[in-house]
Amino acid sequence: MTTVSLQATTIQPLGNRVFLKVSAPDAKTEGGIFLPDTAQEKPQVGEVMAVGPGNRNEKGVHQPVDVHVGDQVLYSKYSGTDIQMGHEDYVLISENDILATLA
Repeated sequence: MTTVSLQATTIQPLGNRVFLKVSAPDAKTEGGIFLPDTAQEKPQVGEVMAVGPGNRNEKGVHQPVDVHVGDQVLYSKYSGTDIQMGHEDYVLISENDILATLA
């Protein structure tokens, strides 16, 4: 999967897309072993940074997205477009790829 590197300062998703800041991967196992970057798995948890207006229904009205800015969510492992802005990792995904919100 390729990563897009952007110089933009803000991103506004379109349709039912959600812009997430990816949580940092675990650098250490439960047993205390430190993992190199190449052995770390892609995290599946992120914080919602921006939300699109939602898709339109048959009457042309936007159906709002179920998540809000600031929510912690669990998303599908191989979904979305990876984006790097500065030294931070983000992912732009469809609302359908969000599995759950975390409390």
